Amino acid sequence: MAGGWSRDGAVQDQIDASLDDAVNLARSRLPSGKSLSHCEECGEKIPLARQKAVPGVHLCVKCQEERDKEDVFSTGINRRGSKDSQLR
Repeated sequence: MAGGWSRDGAVQDQIDASLDDAVNLARSRLPSGKSLSHCEECGEKIPLARQKAVPGVHLCVKCQEERDKEDVFSTGINRRGSKDSQLR
């Protein structure tokens, strides 16, 4: 049951959109192809244990941690805001 100006099912649509965003982000991070022996960012050797643990790895641990900090995914839509914040 939706209230206010929203139609029936609007809350479920928002939940589905949030899940789709999370799935797309996770899929974009999946490794593909053959592992590299050296990091494509800094050129340092990637340890063999990391290559075996994460098939298709292209970055060393340090560079991957820095990239993960930068990869904060946002759709730009305030799905959690109140109606008042959406009307401004």
